[in-house]
Amino acid sequence: MTLPEEIVNSHGSARSESHATATSSQLSGPQALPELKARIKAGLRTYPDFPKKGILFEDIFPLFSSHNLHQDLIRAYELQIVESFGHSNKPDVIVGLDARGFLFGPTLALRFGAGFVPVRKQGKLPGKIETATFEKEYGTDTFAMQADAIQPGQKVLIVDDLIATGGSASAAGTLVEKCGGTLLGYIFIIELTFLKGRSKLNAPVYTLLESQA
Repeated sequence: MTLPEEIVNSHGSARSESHATATSSQLSGPQALPELKARIKAGLRTYPDFPKKGILFEDIFPLFSSHNLHQDLIRAYELQIVESFGHSNKPDVIVGLDARGFLFGPTLALRFGAGFVPVRKQGKLPGKIETATFEKEYGTDTFAMQADAIQPGQKVLIVDDLIATGGSASAAGTLVEKCGGTLLGYIFIIELTFLKGRSKLNAPVYTLLESQA
């Protein structure tokens, strides 16, 4: 008998479904990914006017405070990667962006038998590094990657929680290319579609959810 699953709703409180629900690992078939995306969307917590008026902040941290939602997120990423790139074109390296890409990038790397490489803010990594500068709302920032972290020709997938203007993701893509990696694409949890960030990226972009606000 399958026990009811704990799900975190959009306000961050726990509820039990009244009927038995398949676990993430049991989900398969064409409806698996849409069902997981619906669970993830329901698990987000939203904050109007944060960090400033007019912004609707979508908080992903409830996805990690719930064991079930955490499983759902990782499973959704797995299915999205396979659907997007196929079983025969798996990444050799998962690159996670500072800092939320560190939350799920290493787990995805383990699931795909890949290495994990972090992209960090300049000044945080030792040894020989490659750098890339990108535009922010106020001024610029610089990302860094250890130069030998990716071997020439390795297939690389970049992951992060959110794509907004696309500047930080584009910088990460530049770093992958500087290190000689072959960039398969980018995958995010949420895309702020109105900012058109994907237009800055030089490889296919996939997202689990979209936000119009």
